[in-house]
Amino acid sequence: MRKSTARPRRVHRAAGAAVVAAAAIVLAACSGGGGGGEGDDGDAPAESITFWTPHVTPERLAAQEAVAEQFTEETGIEVEVVALAGPDQNTTLVAGAASGDVPDVILHGFDQAAAWVDQGLLDQEAAQAVIDELDPSTFAEAALNLSSIDGVPTGVPMDGWGHMLVYRTDLFEAAGLDAPESIEDVAAAATRLHEDGYTGIALGTQAGNPFTRETMEAMLLANGCELVTDGTVTLDSPECVEGLRLYQEMAASGGSGELDVEAARAAYLAGDAAMLVFSSHILDELAGLDPNNPVTCDECTENPQFLLENSGFAMGLSGPDNDEPQLFGNILQLGIPVGAHTEEAQQFAEFLLSDGYMESVGSATEGRIPVRLGTPENPTEYTEAWANLPFGAAGDGSSIAEVYGQDVADLISGGSESYARWGAGTADALLASVVAQQNVIPQNLGSFFTGGDPAEVATGLQTAVESAQQDAG
Repeated sequence: MRKSTARPRRVHRAAGAAVVAAAAIVLAACSGGGGGGEGDDGDAPAESITFWTPHVTPERLAAQEAVAEQFTEETGIEVEVVALAGPDQNTTLVAGAASGDVPDVILHGFDQAAAWVDQGLLDQEAAQAVIDELDPSTFAEAALNLSSIDGVPTGVPMDGWGHMLVYRTDLFEAAGLDAPESIEDVAAAATRLHEDGYTGIALGTQAGNPFTRETMEAMLLANGCELVTDGTVTLDSPECVEGLRLYQEMAASGGSGELDVEAARAAYLAGDAAMLVFSSHILDELAGLDPNNPVTCDECTENPQFLLENSGFAMGLSGPDNDEPQLFGNILQLGIPVGAHTEEAQQFAEFLLSDGYMESVGSATEGRIPVRLGTPENPTEYTEAWANLPFGAAGDGSSIAEVYGQDVADLISGGSESYARWGAGTADALLASVVAQQNVIPQNLGSFFTGGDPAEVATGLQTAVESAQQDAG
């Protein structure tokens, strides 16, 4: 890692994340930041840098501050850790760039990167230099793809999570059903188990809700449905229409109620749902390690491990029009803004992905899967270490490998090598990010959840996305 001659400084917590007024946020969030890039071109190294993180809960923020303090002890560079949720990052970065006051490193999502690059806000060369320093071969290829546009990095891949299909093995066995491998299998099983009085599958069924956007993209990807290809919107394709038909069949197995992320999770934890589409964040809850989301199934009263013992997992599904399993994934990446203290920002990014890596992802083990898999000397160092990190807010220090078994730990960490998203790795990522951030898909479903013709729904979505594309220029 690059060395600095800056003198030691302390680490402290920055102001809160809520946006009251853009000017106040910029002042609080960018203090100590790039300030127009003096660390780039000046002779003196920066004594402090600013790091924005979307992990805003007190426990996760404290863990990140502890990692920053380790960096300070090693390099002498102070790090101001600012808790700032994704939407607030968007508005604050634009305002800061206009005034010449930006942070030095931002931990941000896939849906933000393309828009920031389009606005000229990210230093892609700085990100490439970090990846080269760490060795591109040590990263999951899919993570590099999701963190780039036409082969040029938007940021440095940090960690991520993939969607899991969680299913009740006891109910599948009783009904004579095989483990699901395709969205056809999922739809058929959901319909069959709904006949037994269960919500066949808990997934997003609330129009306008971001969870619906996520689970719908996941299922449509599985059938080879693409949002856009080489700038042409393709949501009215046969693959998309069939994917929508199967999603509609799945949604019907949930009855008349609308499910958002909280309701879907609660349905599975209560034993009411036979399947659940969720991120790997479900692992601590399923194991009874999250007091805010306890297991409440009838059998759980006598055996709190009942759901854990009777749940199976699938990561990546195929479809009738696509034989290659697809896994919806979300990547967080370390972006270095134009105007940041570049050298010091690169040092910090390299530290977070090496000496501080396990402590960083350990702030939320079940939802922060390493996408830098190891080092040139030990290619699986980080995935192996991750599997043995403690997890769960109410955990006793046990790891995912200990609670679920090494096979499940390997399934989850291995998913990082196949994360997929609409537009990933191409210029189409910009439209995909606009559609995601504006919730275009779930807001234009019309009569979909009340039995509307999937072909007509697809045509309506096609029109809505083309309109968003036109508005975005």
